[in-house]
Amino acid sequence: LGRPGVDCYCQHESGAAVLQLQFLINEGALVSASADDALHLWNLRQKRPAILHSLKFNRERITYCHLPFQSKWLYVGTERGNTHIVNIESFILSGYVIMWNKAIELSTKTHPGPVVHLSDSPRDEGKLLIGYENGTIVFWDLRSKRADLRAYYDEAIHSVAWHHEGKQFMCSHSDGSLTLWNLKSPNRPFQTTIPHGKIQRDGKKTESCKPILKVEYKTCKNSEPFVIFSGGLSYDKACRRPSLTIMHGKAITVLEMDHPIVDFLTLCETPYPNEFQEPYAVVVLLEKDLIVVDLTQSNFPIFENPYPIDIHESPVTCTEYFADCPPDLIPVLYSVGAKHKKQGYSNKEWPISGGAWNLGAQTYPEIIITGHADGSVKFWDASAITLQMLYKLKTSKVFEKQKPGEGKATAEIVEEDPFAVQMMYWCPESRIFCVAGVSAYVIVYRFSKHEVNTEIASLEVRLQYEVEDIITPEPEIIPPFPDASSQLPSLKSLSGSTNTVACEGTMKDSIPCLSVKTRPVRMPPGYQADLVIQLVWVDGEPPQQITSLAVNSAYGLVAFGNCNGLAVVDFMQKTVLLSMGTLDLYGSSDPYQRQPRSPRKSKQFAADNFCMRGLSNFYPDLTKRIRTSYQS
Repeated sequence: LGRPGVDCYCQHESGAAVLQLQFLINEGALVSASADDALHLWNLRQKRPAILHSLKFNRERITYCHLPFQSKWLYVGTERGNTHIVNIESFILSGYVIMWNKAIELSTKTHPGPVVHLSDSPRDEGKLLIGYENGTIVFWDLRSKRADLRAYYDEAIHSVAWHHEGKQFMCSHSDGSLTLWNLKSPNRPFQTTIPHGKIQRDGKKTESCKPILKVEYKTCKNSEPFVIFSGGLSYDKACRRPSLTIMHGKAITVLEMDHPIVDFLTLCETPYPNEFQEPYAVVVLLEKDLIVVDLTQSNFPIFENPYPIDIHESPVTCTEYFADCPPDLIPVLYSVGAKHKKQGYSNKEWPISGGAWNLGAQTYPEIIITGHADGSVKFWDASAITLQMLYKLKTSKVFEKQKPGEGKATAEIVEEDPFAVQMMYWCPESRIFCVAGVSAYVIVYRFSKHEVNTEIASLEVRLQYEVEDIITPEPEIIPPFPDASSQLPSLKSLSGSTNTVACEGTMKDSIPCLSVKTRPVRMPPGYQADLVIQLVWVDGEPPQQITSLAVNSAYGLVAFGNCNGLAVVDFMQKTVLLSMGTLDLYGSSDPYQRQPRSPRKSKQFAADNFCMRGLSNFYPDLTKRIRTSYQS
């Protein structure tokens, strides 16, 4: 992941889990260690990263790797407790091995367990700190091939971190404790804390906590160092969410996460381990998300994530693809999308900034729009290799929120996801956008760069499938729908979707499924709802879902239909022009002989000329007939 829009994806052919990744910093390369005990060197200097070298361990299992900054030696620790050294240029074993028994000598009588940590001293790259699972630490001199010091702690070690001066290091343990060690006195740690432990009744011993899986110890020139760790919470809080703890001086901040923490990494101003680290952010990889915490502000806000980490945040229910869009469209959508900064986020720029965002191989911009089950619509730039989210629109905002428990009593026709988007229409030139939702409504949106505070116009349309015209339904006059029985109320199906007549004792008639907000609504720059058109209940039958949608932005018309009929609405004048039952459309008689049912309002004569002018281009010979019926 680089700056927004820059990301690439590659996969190990073996399909083995990835244990660890190490950049060759500023070299455009990456080392990966996988669960099949192989090391791979990836070249990142090409558009699709590729493996240059691989090295497989046959007799040993890899547990930890470390590549010092600007070093050509990669240290590889194993389950048996041995440490191997790989030449990063030739990608072959150097032959130098630190055997576990030589490393610990007689300091403990038993096998020390797998290698859980390797790092070079910030003061001297010829010295290697090795941490073993059972609590043994060895400071190994690579030149003289012997241990400078050995330390032992009776709790298992999970991770180790250096102070930049190279005189002290910190370990995190399985009992939720942090120990701070000085190289001069390795007999015991000079400081031991259990950050989340409570002092027990006897007042002496602190209770043990969950293991601290990883700790980072980062120094600052002008303030106390940061100690950041995952895990370590007390056992009594069984339902506590996975957390990252930030200790800065005496202040302890616990950040609760939505998903389990896989790993985290502190971003610092320098790659050199022997300088003040000056941390400014922490990247936290969660099982289903990636977040970045801003360390420069005391309340530790998170940055708003510009990556499409999870496209299926809400399930995708429909998609549209547009190529050859006007060139200004992507920047315009991106700029209104970027303005939608939510409260509580860091006001700084996203700190990951590598790479250049180019438009990919195509010369034309491509946009994909996805509609989702929760009523949200996302516009994506698809011009590059990966999708880049430009703008998100929540269509559910035009409706009043449903209070829990009201669902049964209201006129809803779907219990789950009443705002799911079923169809979308977009005109990239005029920027008119239209959605049809599962609860039998159509919303027309216009694009504006300015915030407005306005009421949402709404229209209600009756589309009725007349039963009285058919006495005995013959098979051939039933239109070929996939599920005719539930789609056609003429068959009086008793399925749950249509049989909601008796729930209140009153017949539902002329009421829509959802209620549009009546008070003025603040609409930020971007897509703003211009008109909501809703189909209403007819004689106790719910409106059927909209099955087709067409818009002509030049004439300001939207047409939509379902199994009961067709309606044409003028969204400039906010009036229904035509509402016609399926029988009229399928019947043998000319539908224009009878007067189409249109609302008769006094205002409509002004609209008449405009609409006829528009319709005359579609149906020149029928205009006269419509006009006479329309004016009557």
